[in-house]
Amino acid sequence: METKELLVEIEALEKEIQEKKSKLVELRKSVPRAEVENYIFKDPSGREVSLLELFANKDELIVIQNMGKSCSYCTMWADGFNGIYHHIVDKAAFVVATPDSPEIQDAFSAERRWQFPMVSTQGTTFKEDLGFEKNGYQHPGVSTFQKNEDGLIFHIADAPFGPGDDYCSVWPLFDLLPSGQKGYHPKRKINKESDFDLTNNIAIQVNHQHEAVKFYTEVLGMKEDWSNALESKLTFGGQNFYVEQSEDKKVFFELAVKDIHSIKEKLLNHGCIVTKEYHEKSLMIADPYGMNFHLFERA
Repeated sequence: METKELLVEIEALEKEIQEKKSKLVELRKSVPRAEVENYIFKDPSGREVSLLELFANKDELIVIQNMGKSCSYCTMWADGFNGIYHHIVDKAAFVVATPDSPEIQDAFSAERRWQFPMVSTQGTTFKEDLGFEKNGYQHPGVSTFQKNEDGLIFHIADAPFGPGDDYCSVWPLFDLLPSGQKGYHPKRKINKESDFDLTNNIAIQVNHQHEAVKFYTEVLGMKEDWSNALESKLTFGGQNFYVEQSEDKKVFFELAVKDIHSIKEKLLNHGCIVTKEYHEKSLMIADPYGMNFHLFERA
Protein backbone atom coordinates (compact mmCIF):
# COMPACT_ATOMS: atom_id res chain seq x y z
CA MET A 1 0.00 0.00 0.00
CA GLU A 2 1.31 3.42 -0.96
CA THR A 3 2.01 6.15 1.59
CA LYS A 4 -0.94 8.28 0.45
CA GLU A 5 -3.35 5.37 0.79
CA LEU A 6 -1.96 4.57 4.26
CA LEU A 7 -2.45 8.14 5.42
CA VAL A 8 -6.03 8.17 4.13
CA GLU A 9 -6.75 4.91 5.97
CA ILE A 10 -5.15 6.29 9.19
CA GLU A 11 -7.27 9.45 8.98
CA ALA A 12 -10.45 7.44 8.45
CA LEU A 13 -9.66 5.14 11.38
CA GLU A 14 -8.91 8.10 13.65
CA LYS A 15 -12.29 9.59 12.76
CA GLU A 16 -14.04 6.28 13.42
CA ILE A 17 -12.33 5.93 16.82
CA GLN A 18 -13.33 9.47 17.80
CA GLU A 19 -16.94 8.79 16.78
CA LYS A 20 -16.99 5.59 18.86
CA LYS A 21 -15.50 7.45 21.83
CA SER A 22 -18.26 10.05 21.59
CA LYS A 23 -20.84 7.25 21.49
CA LEU A 24 -19.23 5.63 24.55
CA VAL A 25 -19.48 8.92 26.45
CA GLU A 26 -23.20 9.16 25.67
CA LEU A 27 -23.82 5.52 26.59
CA ARG A 28 -22.15 6.00 29.96
CA LYS A 29 -24.29 9.07 30.62
CA SER A 30 -27.45 7.13 29.74
CA VAL A 31 -26.94 4.54 32.50
CA PRO A 32 -29.49 5.26 35.29
CA ARG A 33 -27.92 7.04 38.25
CA ALA A 34 -27.56 4.99 41.42
CA GLU A 35 -27.67 6.56 44.86
CA VAL A 36 -24.71 5.65 47.07
CA GLU A 37 -24.09 5.93 50.78
CA ASN A 38 -22.05 8.73 52.30
CA TYR A 39 -18.88 6.68 52.87
CA ILE A 40 -16.50 7.76 55.63
CA PHE A 41 -12.78 7.77 54.76
CA LYS A 42 -9.63 9.09 56.41
CA ASP A 43 -7.39 11.77 54.92
CA PRO A 44 -3.55 11.62 55.09
CA SER A 45 -3.68 13.40 58.48
CA GLY A 46 -5.85 10.60 59.88
CA ARG A 47 -8.99 12.72 60.11
CA GLU A 48 -12.36 11.34 59.06
CA VAL A 49 -13.84 12.84 55.90
CA SER A 50 -17.09 11.85 54.22
CA LEU A 51 -17.76 11.31 50.53
CA LEU A 52 -20.09 14.30 50.64
CA GLU A 53 -17.35 16.51 52.08
CA LEU A 54 -15.07 15.60 49.18
CA PHE A 55 -17.36 17.57 46.86
CA ALA A 56 -16.33 20.78 48.69
CA ASN A 57 -18.12 23.59 46.80
CA LYS A 58 -18.72 21.52 43.64
CA ASP A 59 -21.69 19.42 42.56
CA GLU A 60 -19.54 16.89 40.68
CA LEU A 61 -16.72 14.71 41.97
CA ILE A 62 -14.01 12.63 40.29
CA VAL A 63 -12.53 9.82 42.41
CA ILE A 64 -9.41 8.08 41.10
CA GLN A 65 -9.46 4.43 42.14
CA ASN A 66 -5.71 4.11 42.75
CA MET A 67 -4.20 0.79 43.88
CA GLY A 68 -1.73 2.48 46.22
CA LYS A 69 1.98 2.97 46.71
CA SER A 70 2.89 -0.60 45.74
CA CYS A 71 1.74 -0.05 42.14
CA SER A 72 4.25 1.91 40.05
CA TYR A 73 1.72 2.12 37.20
CA CYS A 74 -0.89 3.77 39.44
CA THR A 75 1.83 6.11 40.67
CA MET A 76 2.57 7.19 37.09
CA TRP A 77 -1.13 7.83 36.42
CA ALA A 78 -1.30 9.96 39.59
CA ASP A 79 1.83 11.90 38.57
CA GLY A 80 0.00 12.84 35.38
CA PHE A 81 -3.11 14.03 37.23
CA ASN A 82 -0.91 16.16 39.48
CA GLY A 83 0.16 18.30 36.54
CA ILE A 84 -3.41 19.07 35.47
CA TYR A 85 -5.07 19.09 38.89
CA HIS A 86 -5.41 22.89 38.94
CA HIS A 87 -7.32 22.67 35.65
CA ILE A 88 -9.57 19.80 36.79
CA VAL A 89 -10.76 21.55 39.96
CA ASP A 90 -12.07 24.46 37.92
CA LYS A 91 -14.72 22.01 36.72
CA ALA A 92 -15.17 19.38 39.43
CA ALA A 93 -13.84 18.19 42.78
CA PHE A 94 -11.05 15.63 42.49
CA VAL A 95 -9.57 13.11 44.93
CA VAL A 96 -7.31 10.06 44.73
CA ALA A 97 -8.47 7.08 46.81
CA THR A 98 -6.05 4.30 47.77
CA PRO A 99 -6.17 1.33 50.17
CA ASP A 100 -2.95 2.55 51.86
CA SER A 101 -3.01 3.81 55.43
CA PRO A 102 -3.19 7.58 56.02
CA GLU A 103 0.42 7.53 57.27
CA ILE A 104 1.69 5.92 54.06
CA GLN A 105 -0.38 8.33 51.96
CA ASP A 106 0.99 11.33 53.82
CA ALA A 107 4.64 10.34 53.32
CA PHE A 108 4.23 9.12 49.74
CA SER A 109 2.26 12.14 48.51
CA ALA A 110 4.95 14.43 49.96
CA GLU A 111 7.67 12.41 48.24
CA ARG A 112 5.82 12.57 44.90
CA ARG A 113 5.02 16.29 45.41
CA TRP A 114 1.33 15.62 44.76
CA GLN A 115 -1.01 18.53 45.40
CA PHE A 116 -4.39 16.81 45.00
CA PRO A 117 -6.32 15.53 48.06
CA MET A 118 -6.20 11.85 48.98
CA VAL A 119 -8.32 9.54 51.09
CA SER A 120 -7.68 6.09 52.52
CA THR A 121 -10.39 3.51 51.84
CA GLN A 122 -9.08 1.16 54.54
CA GLY A 123 -11.92 -0.29 56.58
CA THR A 124 -14.58 0.64 54.01
CA THR A 125 -16.41 -1.28 51.29
CA PHE A 126 -16.12 1.63 48.87
CA LYS A 127 -13.86 0.00 46.30
CA GLU A 128 -15.64 -3.33 46.53
CA ASP A 129 -19.08 -1.73 46.14
CA LEU A 130 -17.91 0.23 43.08
CA GLY A 131 -16.33 -2.85 41.50
CA PHE A 132 -12.69 -1.87 41.93
CA GLU A 133 -11.92 -4.61 44.45
CA LYS A 134 -12.79 -8.17 43.47
CA ASN A 135 -11.88 -11.29 45.43
CA GLY A 136 -9.40 -9.28 47.48
CA TYR A 137 -7.61 -7.81 44.43
CA GLN A 138 -7.51 -4.10 43.65
CA HIS A 139 -8.29 -2.77 40.17
CA PRO A 140 -7.42 0.77 38.96
CA GLY A 141 -9.80 3.21 37.37
CA VAL A 142 -12.01 6.22 37.97
CA SER A 143 -15.51 6.82 39.32
CA THR A 144 -17.60 9.97 39.04
CA PHE A 145 -20.35 11.21 41.34
CA GLN A 146 -22.92 13.98 41.56
CA LYS A 147 -24.71 15.43 44.58
CA ASN A 148 -28.09 17.16 44.63
CA GLU A 149 -29.45 20.02 46.71
CA ASP A 150 -30.66 17.57 49.38
CA GLY A 151 -27.14 16.18 49.90
CA LEU A 152 -27.89 12.86 48.21
CA ILE A 153 -24.97 11.33 46.28
CA PHE A 154 -25.32 9.53 42.97
CA HIS A 155 -22.83 7.30 41.18
CA ILE A 156 -22.59 8.46 37.56
CA ALA A 157 -19.93 6.49 35.68
CA ASP A 158 -16.77 4.37 35.87
CA ALA A 159 -13.85 3.63 33.60
CA PRO A 160 -10.95 1.18 34.00
CA PHE A 161 -7.28 2.17 33.79
CA GLY A 162 -4.57 0.27 31.95
CA PRO A 163 -1.69 0.71 29.48
CA GLY A 164 -3.00 2.38 26.35
CA ASP A 165 -6.02 4.05 27.94
CA ASP A 166 -7.02 7.71 27.61
CA TYR A 167 -6.07 8.62 31.18
CA CYS A 168 -2.27 8.47 31.01
CA SER A 169 -0.54 10.44 28.27
CA VAL A 170 2.67 8.40 28.04
CA TRP A 171 1.07 5.46 26.20
CA PRO A 172 -0.28 7.25 23.10
CA LEU A 173 3.01 9.17 22.92
CA PHE A 174 5.00 5.92 23.06
CA ASP A 175 2.75 4.48 20.36
CA LEU A 176 4.11 7.12 17.98
CA LEU A 177 7.68 5.80 18.47
CA PRO A 178 9.12 3.01 16.31
CA SER A 179 9.54 0.84 19.42
CA GLY A 180 6.07 1.62 20.76
CA GLN A 181 5.34 0.65 24.37
CA LYS A 182 7.60 -2.40 24.22
CA GLY A 183 9.84 -2.92 27.23
CA TYR A 184 8.61 0.07 29.23
CA HIS A 185 7.89 -0.27 32.95
CA PRO A 186 7.39 2.88 35.06
CA LYS A 187 9.80 3.58 37.90
CA ARG A 188 8.91 5.56 40.99
CA LYS A 189 12.22 7.43 41.24
CA ILE A 190 11.67 11.07 40.33
CA ASN A 191 15.14 12.63 40.34
CA LYS A 192 17.15 10.07 38.40
CA GLU A 193 20.29 12.22 38.49
CA SER A 194 20.58 12.21 42.29
CA ASP A 195 20.30 9.96 45.32
CA PHE A 196 17.94 12.56 46.84
CA ASP A 197 14.33 13.47 46.11
CA LEU A 198 12.95 16.77 47.36
CA THR A 199 9.49 16.43 48.93
CA ASN A 200 6.82 19.12 49.11
CA ASN A 201 7.26 19.57 52.89
CA ILE A 202 8.93 22.72 54.22
CA ALA A 203 9.18 23.59 57.92
CA ILE A 204 9.67 27.19 58.99
CA GLN A 205 10.38 28.39 62.52
CA VAL A 206 8.73 31.61 63.67
CA ASN A 207 8.64 33.45 66.98
CA HIS A 208 4.95 34.41 66.78
CA GLN A 209 3.15 31.37 65.40
CA HIS A 210 -0.42 32.63 65.72
CA GLU A 211 0.34 35.95 64.07
CA ALA A 212 2.45 34.25 61.40
CA VAL A 213 -0.35 31.84 60.47
CA LYS A 214 -2.80 34.74 60.27
CA PHE A 215 -0.44 36.60 57.92
CA TYR A 216 0.24 33.57 55.72
CA THR A 217 -3.47 32.74 55.38
CA GLU A 218 -5.04 36.20 55.19
CA VAL A 219 -2.33 38.05 53.27
CA LEU A 220 -0.54 35.38 51.21
CA GLY A 221 -3.62 33.19 50.72
CA MET A 222 -2.31 29.95 52.20
CA LYS A 223 -4.83 27.40 53.49
CA GLU A 224 -4.70 26.26 57.12
CA ASP A 225 -4.90 22.48 57.36
CA TRP A 226 -4.51 22.11 61.13
CA SER A 227 -2.96 23.84 64.14
CA ASN A 228 -1.95 23.12 67.70
CA ALA A 229 -0.12 25.13 70.36
CA LEU A 230 3.33 24.62 68.81
CA GLU A 231 2.81 23.95 65.10
CA SER A 232 0.49 24.60 62.17
CA LYS A 233 0.25 22.94 58.77
CA LEU A 234 -0.51 25.24 55.83
CA THR A 235 -0.84 24.34 52.15
CA PHE A 236 -0.06 26.59 49.20
CA GLY A 237 0.12 25.59 45.54
CA GLY A 238 0.77 21.95 46.39
CA GLN A 239 3.47 22.82 48.94
CA ASN A 240 3.09 21.93 52.62
CA PHE A 241 4.38 24.48 55.15
CA TYR A 242 4.83 23.42 58.77
CA VAL A 243 4.96 26.62 60.83
CA GLU A 244 6.71 25.90 64.13
CA GLN A 245 7.00 28.11 67.20
CA SER A 246 10.75 28.67 67.75
CA GLU A 247 13.18 31.53 68.31
CA ASP A 248 15.70 29.91 65.91
CA LYS A 249 13.84 31.04 62.77
CA LYS A 250 15.36 28.31 60.60
CA VAL A 251 13.91 26.85 57.42
CA PHE A 252 13.97 23.09 56.87
CA PHE A 253 13.50 21.28 53.58
CA GLU A 254 12.87 17.54 53.30
CA LEU A 255 14.79 14.97 51.26
CA ALA A 256 13.87 11.33 50.67
CA VAL A 257 16.52 8.67 50.00
CA LYS A 258 16.60 4.96 49.30
CA ASP A 259 19.38 4.00 51.76
CA ILE A 260 19.71 6.41 54.66
CA HIS A 261 22.73 4.66 56.22
CA SER A 262 25.02 5.12 53.23
CA ILE A 263 23.70 8.65 52.62
CA LYS A 264 24.22 9.60 56.27
CA GLU A 265 27.85 8.45 56.09
CA LYS A 266 28.37 10.38 52.86
CA LEU A 267 26.93 13.57 54.37
CA LEU A 268 28.97 13.30 57.57
CA ASN A 269 32.13 12.85 55.50
CA HIS A 270 31.31 16.14 53.77
CA GLY A 271 30.94 18.18 56.95
CA CYS A 272 27.23 17.79 57.67
CA ILE A 273 26.03 17.22 61.23
CA VAL A 274 22.99 15.39 62.63
CA THR A 275 21.03 17.92 64.69
CA LYS A 276 18.26 15.52 65.72
CA GLU A 277 17.57 11.82 65.31
CA TYR A 278 13.93 10.74 65.47
CA HIS A 279 14.86 7.14 64.69
CA GLU A 280 17.40 5.36 62.48
CA LYS A 281 15.50 6.21 59.29
CA SER A 282 14.56 9.80 60.11
CA LEU A 283 17.19 12.49 60.80
CA MET A 284 17.52 16.27 60.91
CA ILE A 285 20.66 17.42 59.08
CA ALA A 286 22.57 20.72 58.86
CA ASP A 287 25.11 21.16 56.09
CA PRO A 288 28.22 23.40 56.42
CA TYR A 289 26.75 26.12 54.19
CA GLY A 290 23.46 26.99 55.85
CA MET A 291 20.88 24.48 54.56
CA ASN A 292 18.86 22.44 57.06
CA PHE A 293 16.73 19.47 56.07
CA HIS A 294 14.85 16.44 57.26
CA LEU A 295 16.30 13.26 55.76
CA PHE A 296 14.23 10.08 55.71
CA GLU A 297 14.37 6.69 54.05
CA ARG A 298 11.43 6.04 51.76
CA ALA A 299 9.60 2.80 52.55
